[in-house]
Amino acid sequence: MTDDRITNLEIKLSFTEDLIEKLNEAVYKQQQQIEFLYRELKAIKEQASSSSGGGGSLKDEIPPHY
Repeated sequence: MTDDRITNLEIKLSFTEDLIEKLNEAVYKQQQQIEFLYRELKAIKEQASSSSGGGGSLKDEIPPHY
């Protein structure tokens, strides 16, 4: 009886370790994506601030077909 319980616990432990490894991989990938998106957002903000420093708003600009 105790051997069966120990075997069952070892099986559960093995599955738990596998699950933890998969979750760690998922968290790592998500962190990489968050860092990538953060850099992209920062670049977009810098681009927007540098292009808006030239003066007027887009409403004041004449479209190219006029």
